[in-house]
Amino acid sequence: MKDYQKIVSQVLSQLGFEELKEIQHEIITKFQNHKNVILLAPTGSGKTLGFLIPMLQTFDPDSKNVQGLIIVPTRELALQVLEVFKSIKSPFKATCVYGGHEMRIERNALVDTPALVIGTPGRLIDHIAQENIDLSDTKLIVLDEFDKSLELGFEDQIGEIFKSIKLKQGFILTSATDLRRLPDFLPFDDSVKLNFIGETEKNLLKQKVVHAQTKVKGDILLSLVSGFKGEQCIIFCNHREAVNRLSQFFHDFEYPHAILHGGLEQQDREINLIKFRNGSSSILIATDLASRGLDIPDIKHVIHYQLPKQEDAYIHRNGRTARMEAEGTSYVFLTDDEYLPRFIEGEVEICNPDEKPQDLILPAYECIFISAGKSDKISKGDIVGLLTKKGGIKGDDIGQIYILDKASYVAVKRNLSDKLVHLVNKEKLKKVKVKIDIAK
Repeated sequence: MKDYQKIVSQVLSQLGFEELKEIQHEIITKFQNHKNVILLAPTGSGKTLGFLIPMLQTFDPDSKNVQGLIIVPTRELALQVLEVFKSIKSPFKATCVYGGHEMRIERNALVDTPALVIGTPGRLIDHIAQENIDLSDTKLIVLDEFDKSLELGFEDQIGEIFKSIKLKQGFILTSATDLRRLPDFLPFDDSVKLNFIGETEKNLLKQKVVHAQTKVKGDILLSLVSGFKGEQCIIFCNHREAVNRLSQFFHDFEYPHAILHGGLEQQDREINLIKFRNGSSSILIATDLASRGLDIPDIKHVIHYQLPKQEDAYIHRNGRTARMEAEGTSYVFLTDDEYLPRFIEGEVEICNPDEKPQDLILPAYECIFISAGKSDKISKGDIVGLLTKKGGIKGDDIGQIYILDKASYVAVKRNLSDKLVHLVNKEKLKKVKVKIDIAK
C-alpha cells in the first residue's frame, strides 16, 4: 500500500485545501488498520474524499484491471462521485455506469480498462453479464449511501454483484442512518464503525412551523418563499402528483422553479437538477427523491409542504440544509387537522409569513441549451470561446457549465440571455452548427 501521506499531500495541493477534515482523516486511519469500515455520515460531510484517498492508496499504476468499485443507488450520486475523483487529478482513469443512456457509450469507455468503476447496481450487473467488466482484481469496494440502496430495493442486485467477485477486498460502507442490522449478503462480519451523525447538524438547523388552512396553503407558501429573497430552497411533497399540482400553481403565478420526482424522464430530471445547481432556478419542488444523494451546496431553506410519513424522511430532507458548518432552516407546514409528529424534537419556532407575497427576486442566471455535448468532443473552453467571441459577453457573465452526452447547459447572466441566444443560435461550435436556446 502506498504512502498515504504523499497521496494526501498531492490531493490537498490539487484541491487547494490546507488539511483534511476530521471525518476524512478518521476514514483513512481506520482503513489502514481495519479491512472493513462502516461510516455513518450525512451527505455533504466530505465523506467522498474520505473514501477516495484510501482507494488511491490501493491502486497499482502497472495494473491493467479494474482495481476499485463504488456502488451507488442513483446516477446523480455516481456523477457526483466521479466529479470529486476528477477534481483530484490523479493519473488513474475512472468511468461511470448507470441506466438512462446507451450501453454502447459505456461499453466503449470500458474498452480501455479504468482503474475505478462507479455504478448503479442494475447497470453493473448488465456489464458483468456481458463481460464488459472484470471485477476479480478489485482492491477496495465502496457501498456509498448503502441505506438508500436498501430503501430502493437493490439488495438482491448488490448480492448478485458480489457473486462475481473473489471477495478478498476491503470494504467501506457509508450510510446516512444507523443500520439496525447489516444484510446477510455482505461478505464481512468484522468491521469498525465511525459515527459522524452527531449534534453538529442539529445545532445549525433551525426548525419552524407554519400553520395554514388548506384553502390558502399555497398562498402562504408563496409568501414564505418570496421572503427568502432569492435564496435557494427545496419544497418537499410526499407524492409526484402533489409536486405537479404545486408546480402548476407556481406557473400560474409566474414563479420560475424546477421539479424532481420519479415519474420524470431521466433527461428532464437531469435538466431540472442542472438548473437548480447552476443558480438559474432557486426553487426545487420535489419528492423524497431529492432528499438523498444530491450534492447541492448552499441551500438555506427546506420546506416540508406535506408532512413526512417517517422520521427517516424528515431527517434526510433536513439533511439538504445546515451542511458543511452552514446554518439552515426547516419549515413544517401544518393544516388545521395536523399535528407536529413526535419525532420532531428540539426547539421549534412559529413562523407567520406575510399574507401577501413580496416582490419576486428572479435568479441571477438563465440556463442556456446547446445542442452539442461529449459525443461531439465539446469542451468548456469551446463553449466559453463561442459565447464570448460571437455572443459578445464577458467570461464573468458565464456561470456553471454542464456537458452531457449530446447536449450542454450553461448558466449566463439573466439580463444577457435573450440577446446572447439571438446572436449565437445556429453558429458553429467545433465546425458543427448548433442550436442554442433558453433551456425549457
